Amino acid sequence: MGTTTPPRTLAEALRARGDESLAGLLRARPDLLNPVPNDITQLATRAGTRASVVRALEHLDRFALQTAEALAVAPDPAPYDTLLSLLTGDGLDDGEQRDDVGAAITAALPGALATLREQALVWGEDDRLRLVRTARELLAPSPQHPSPTGLGPTVAEATAGMSPGRLQEILVAAGLPATHDPVSAVAALSALFTDRTRMAELLDTAPVEALSVLDRLVWGPPYGEVTPNPTPPVKWLRDRGLLLPVSTRTVVLPREAALHLRAGRAHRVPEPVPPAVAAAAERDPQAVDRAAAGQAFTALSTIEELLKLWDGGGPAILRAGGLSVRELKRAATALDVSEPIAAFWIELAYGAGLLASDGESDERYAPTPASDEWLDLSAEDRWTHLATAWLAATRTPGLVGGQDAKGRALSALGPELDRSAAPDVRRRVLTLFAELPPGTAPEAETLLRRLRWERPLRGSAPTAEGSDLRSRLALWTLNEAELLGITGRGALSAQARALLDEGEETAAALLSPLLPEPLDHVLLQADLTAVAPGPLERPLADMLSVLADVESKGGATVYRFTPGSVRRALDAGQAASDLHAFLAAHSRTPVPQPLSYLIDDVARRHGHLRIGAAAAYVRCDDEAVLNEILADRRSTGLRLRRLAPTVLAAQTDPGSLLEALRDMGYAPAAESAEGDVLITRAGARRTPPRTPPVPVPEGPPTPDDTLLGAAVRAIRAGDTAATVARKEPQEGATGSTPSGTLPRTTPAETLATVQAAAMTGSTVWIGYVNADGAASQRVIAPVRVEGGFVTAYDHTADEVRTYPLHRITGVAELAEEGER
Repeated sequence: MGTTTPPRTLAEALRARGDESLAGLLRARPDLLNPVPNDITQLATRAGTRASVVRALEHLDRFALQTAEALAVAPDPAPYDTLLSLLTGDGLDDGEQRDDVGAAITAALPGALATLREQALVWGEDDRLRLVRTARELLAPSPQHPSPTGLGPTVAEATAGMSPGRLQEILVAAGLPATHDPVSAVAALSALFTDRTRMAELLDTAPVEALSVLDRLVWGPPYGEVTPNPTPPVKWLRDRGLLLPVSTRTVVLPREAALHLRAGRAHRVPEPVPPAVAAAAERDPQAVDRAAAGQAFTALSTIEELLKLWDGGGPAILRAGGLSVRELKRAATALDVSEPIAAFWIELAYGAGLLASDGESDERYAPTPASDEWLDLSAEDRWTHLATAWLAATRTPGLVGGQDAKGRALSALGPELDRSAAPDVRRRVLTLFAELPPGTAPEAETLLRRLRWERPLRGSAPTAEGSDLRSRLALWTLNEAELLGITGRGALSAQARALLDEGEETAAALLSPLLPEPLDHVLLQADLTAVAPGPLERPLADMLSVLADVESKGGATVYRFTPGSVRRALDAGQAASDLHAFLAAHSRTPVPQPLSYLIDDVARRHGHLRIGAAAAYVRCDDEAVLNEILADRRSTGLRLRRLAPTVLAAQTDPGSLLEALRDMGYAPAAESAEGDVLITRAGARRTPPRTPPVPVPEGPPTPDDTLLGAAVRAIRAGDTAATVARKEPQEGATGSTPSGTLPRTTPAETLATVQAAAMTGSTVWIGYVNADGAASQRVIAPVRVEGGFVTAYDHTADEVRTYPLHRITGVAELAEEGER
């Protein structure tokens, strides 16, 4: 094909592209690479398949999509000026189309057309623009699928099959000369509707009610129902072809007439320029950073508290997977948040690899070994780990509590929460934040409007969840970013900007000075409470969480010491002397006497009773204590009986017996079969090593430059093999190479030809069948032929390969330059 010859097909248009342009197509539409096409023709065929075209249309912005929609209702092929006129109008309307909008369309159209060309949705020169057939079918109007433009079929399409007599009646009623030729009649009617002057004169004679009917149809849908005896205005329109029959009860406004009424515009509101994101408020950037850092610290504290909550083994997993509603409520109560926010924190910890299933027969959620490594990191590194996991996660906590397409409830940690669009929406929302000046909080509605402009097909499509999923993801992103400390007071923080642009190290460095330093002390008070005036160092916080219960949280955390909390510390292996020393070492105030008495009193009674496994038994050296238990009505349900003066047997398990006696006011201790006291240590339960959940990708991943370069070379080489000129077989030769088939030669001819090519250094064309039976054609330059193998440089694969001769179906010489 000469350089000045216009392409006749999409394959020819792609063949004329440069390597960078082909790489751009494959980058924009990575689904075309799976697998790598054999040649340009296969690439063009794949680019025209319905699934691929739909995916490409979904990634267009609104104006590029409007350009494609205009081409779908334009003549095929359409000149550039015709396309521009469909978007700007003919300038003869009532002034609705402002000059500035027309200028914006004129300026934006080349870019939109370049996008469509790059993605192989449009091909051809500016004087013959063609929309690929599949896209035209998807965007063209039909009664079942109205066009996005609201335009109906052309006069020629709407009158197909209409009798010549009926066409003559329409021509006469419209004031046109009658003709017996249907083609001429259709052309005359189309010419009338596209003639601004004559069409205006015809409509000037229309009844007012008829114009009202046209007003209801002009911007779509263009179809309407009529009765067997239509009203006079409808009859007037139908008689003159302004309404054409689709069926016995349905009529349609033809495209040419609608375009006249629209002043030539395909869209009521063209949108060549993306809507700006408006600022809702402007705040001090430093205040934003501090607020975000405070929320980041709260996020870390919440995740740590969740890990502690499930430290000894978390809730059981539902049979269908996920967390039950009751367990979610329990976690929300423990974290002192609402259930949707609790679902977010649980999903965040799961997505970051800090929580997982333990894999046991009685399957439960528990912290992973990675959670211990995470807890050992600095606060700023812990935050960047969480934020990075959140940005990449496809799991969507906002769906928890809703229903799937089959009406089943969606549960936290359940299997149906992945939405592949979530990472893209999060990144895009934060990018729009970052485009505003520091400290600026965007207006949510304008943010959503911008997202809908960038992905109109996805932005306007209702989903199984009930409404626009992309907008819902954006709103959830706003809330989750604030909870996580990505934003502060509605604006993007400096550390989040750094995380997006420069990486985790820079973000951590910016966040570090804004986080409070961990403290190594508390303030003990006489009312059996301890006040932590700030975050505590991890060993101190861990020990204090065992020794005391959290009473309130906020700027300062208040812990309360109770008999139960002290007993919990003793159960964990601490002695009373250890507890006294711990409090004295970490309190900035003297240890109150009531707290010392509480510890000594609980320690004195701790382990006086011993619980072991028979079914279960109670052992005590003090017979009076056992008599007291037997006499207590509350012990009736335990079904206790005396086996010896110092031993009682119970018809229940040791754990239940421990809890029951503790509820009765005693302080029993569990013992092993050898009689040793069992120590319960916090944090003993961990899952086996687990990897975080893998995000579900949204379509094929974007290929890197190395893969793109290799793919383009392979396609070019395959195209060379498919289109290269071959010599005609000599008279009497047994082989033949008809177009589109593999060459066929005898083994002797194949061997002789490749040996000759190896000696002369020439290139030949072969047919080859691999071990899997897949046939292909290749252009090779033989280097060596021996032992039943030919070693050659394969132009198709762009590398040296060795081929068994018995797998070569045939060989043909390439035509010389003058023979092509």
